[in-house]
Parts: sequence; C-alpha cells; structure tokens
Amino acid sequence: MATRKEPSPVSTVAMASTSGTLDSPVKQIQIEGLVVLKIIKHYQEEGQGSEVVQGVLLGLVVEDRLEITNCFPFPQHTEDDADFDEVQYQMEMMRSLRHVNIDHLHVGWYQSTFYGSFVSRALLDSQFSYQHAIEESVVLIYDPIKTAQGSLSLKAYRLTPKLMEICKEKDFTPEGLKKANIGFENMFEEVPIIIKNSHLISALLFDLEEKSTVHDKHELLNLSSSNHLEKSLQLLMDRVDDMSQDIVKYNTYSRNLSKQQQQKHQYVQRRQQENVQRQTRGEAALPEEDITKMFKPPQPPPRMDTLLIAGQVNNYCQNVKEFTSQNLGKLFMAEALQGHN
Repeated sequence: MATRKEPSPVSTVAMASTSGTLDSPVKQIQIEGLVVLKIIKHYQEEGQGSEVVQGVLLGLVVEDRLEITNCFPFPQHTEDDADFDEVQYQMEMMRSLRHVNIDHLHVGWYQSTFYGSFVSRALLDSQFSYQHAIEESVVLIYDPIKTAQGSLSLKAYRLTPKLMEICKEKDFTPEGLKKANIGFENMFEEVPIIIKNSHLISALLFDLEEKSTVHDKHELLNLSSSNHLEKSLQLLMDRVDDMSQDIVKYNTYSRNLSKQQQQKHQYVQRRQQENVQRQTRGEAALPEEDITKMFKPPQPPPRMDTLLIAGQVNNYCQNVKEFTSQNLGKLFMAEALQGHN
C-alpha cells in the first residue's frame, strides 16, 4: 500500500525569496493557470477517492504578493521504500528546474482534500515547518469534488501570527492557548487567490466559450443534490461525535481535578490539626512535606486537538451552507422561470 510522508521544507539559502525579508504578511496570491492544471492533473492521475495528493509550489515574492509560477508533485512510494529521501528528491527537482531557467524558489505546498477534510494536526505541523523556514509559505487546498461540479475550488491558507508563536513555544496547554486568545476561528487565515493567464490563453478561453453550446452547460442547472450533501452531513456528524468525546474527556478531567483538590485540602487540614495536638502535648511539629509531589495534578486533555476538531466542524458547516445556498438559488430560479412560462 502506498504511503505518503508529511511534506517538509528544504531549508537552504537557494529557497529564500529574492525580494529579501518579508516585512508584511502575504496579502494576495497570483497563480499561473498552468499550475492549476498541473494540480488537477496530479489528482486525476494519482488521487482515488479519499486519497490525498501533495506537491511543492515554486515561485517568488513581489512586495506583498506571492506569485506561484510552477509546481511538482511528491512521488508516491510504498512502505518498502524506507530509504527514500524526500528532501533530497526536492533538492534534485529544484536543481533541475534551475538548470533549464525555470522558477525554482520554494514558496509552499499543496494538497487535495476529501469533502473539505483538511483541518488536521498533520497539516498544522507541516505548515508550521514551512512557514517557520520560509516566511511567505502558503498551503493550497484543492477540492476535486467541488471542482467536478463545475466550480473550481482552490483556497490558500497560512497560520496566523498568534498560532505561529504558540507553535514555536510548543505551549498547547489550555492556559497557554487561553492566554494567547487562540480559537478555532483564528488559527488559519485565508489569502485571496488570483489566477493569471497569458493573453494568448485568455483569447483561446474566450474563443472556446463562444463556441460552447447551451447543451454543454445543462448540468449547472441540475436541481438534484446528488450525494454531496449527504456525505458532508455524515462527515459533520462524525466530527461532532469526536467533539462530544472530547467534552466527556474534559468533564472527566474536571471531576478528577476537583476530587484531588478536595483530597489535598483534607490532607492539609488533618496535618494542621495534628500539629495543634502535638503542640499542646509539647511535641515537635511534623516535618514539612512537598504536597505537589504527593498530589500530582491529572494531565489535562490536549486542547489543540479540540480546536482542530472545532475548526473542521466549522469548515463542514461552511461547505453545507455554500452547497445548500446554491441549490436554493437554482430552485428559486426554476420556480421563477416556471411561473413566467
């Protein structure tokens, strides 16, 4: 069975942006149409169902705009290929591109998603590694299911500065996240994307649009919801179940912590009473003890995993909202056309 390692950046000087240190965050992404076609082609060739495909993004930074001009996929390899060096592969690819005078600067990575299921700890760790090594790095999320329905789904995300600081300090405790005011809604920031084509390609697309017939577009008016809504709701319910399990874990942790605090308080009271009795008898007080070693607090459940689950639930809700709003718009339009006729 083919496996895929988590992508990691190649931290070399050759990957640095030619524009110097980025003083402000990336505010816009300009991606070549050919790069979009390569990403789509990569999924069509290697992606099967929920199989995730990943690759490297190449380009350069111009002021606050990130221009993505090329990409190449991560090769699939089996578990037997234990000696496969992914970093060495990336270096060889970028060296080959440089020899043929093609943009070879590393500016991020891309991956496909299955019904919007991409908010995970693996993506968080990978994007942190990229963004920590290459400040302007982004991750492109390509949704082949939405694209197959006639609407290209390609979104770019970066980690927010607050989350970057938390990841650097590796303080994922509830107190650390609360102090940094980190919630699921401010973990990732979406960067707007502009797809750029040359004038010749734009003229060709315009010519193809003029030659296309109405019969080729009848699927856009299809009122059936197929299984997209059903699958999205099923995935949403699964994530809600995961959230419920995390709530149960947190409630158990709260009960155990409260019980331990009560035991600690009772122990201290008994020690004080015994010292008072010993003092009345003229005896020496009991030696001081380190209570923190006797009553070690229970380990709190990982807060970051809960935030990621909440972020994924929010993403599913947004997908359902977009899908239902489009279907409702088609229904209202069909009703208006029927009433007009």
